Amino acid sequence: MASIARCLRAVRPSTLSRLPQAPKMRSNWQATSVRTFAASPIRDIRKYTKDHEWVDLNADGTAGVIGISSYAAEELGDVVYVELPEEGRELVAGDTLGAVESVKSAADINSPIACTVTAANGALEEKPGTINAVPEDDSHGGGWIAKVAVGNQGRKDFDGLMDLEEYKAFTGAEDH
Repeated sequence: MASIARCLRAVRPSTLSRLPQAPKMRSNWQATSVRTFAASPIRDIRKYTKDHEWVDLNADGTAGVIGISSYAAEELGDVVYVELPEEGRELVAGDTLGAVESVKSAADINSPIACTVTAANGALEEKPGTINAVPEDDSHGGGWIAKVAVGNQGRKDFDGLMDLEEYKAFTGAEDH
C-alpha cells in the first residue's frame, strides 16, 4: 500500500523545473462555434403483434429482426429452451417461426410478417435465458430470434402491426 501511495504522490514543483521543457506551439485554430448534438432513437420502426412478437425493419424495409417482447418474456418466466428457425425458410405472417419453453409453459413464436429467414440467433441454444435478460435487444448478444429478408408483402404486413404506444395499451388492457 505504501508503494502505491508513493507512486501517486504529487511531483514537487522543484523537480519539474529540472525537466527539459518542450517549446510551446501556438495553434492558429480557433473554435468558431459550438455544435450541439441531438439524440434520437435509431429505430422507431419496431412494431408488435397481439401474440407478443416484435419486428424491426431497416430504413429501406428490406431486412428485419424478429423476437419476443419483454412482456412475453416476463410472462413466460425463466426460458430453458429455444427452438430456432432454419436459415432460408420462407414464412407468411402467422407461420410458426420457432418455439420457447420455460419453467411455466411452452409457446410458439409466430412470424409477424411475410419474410425469409437469413440468420438465427444460435447463442440462444447455449444460453436460452438471454431472452429473459434482454428480449428486445437485436444486437450481437441480445435475445432476438431471427434476422429476415423482407419483400413487398412483408412491408404490407408490417404496416398493420402495433407501434409501441398501441402495444403498451394492449398489454395494459390484457387480463393478467
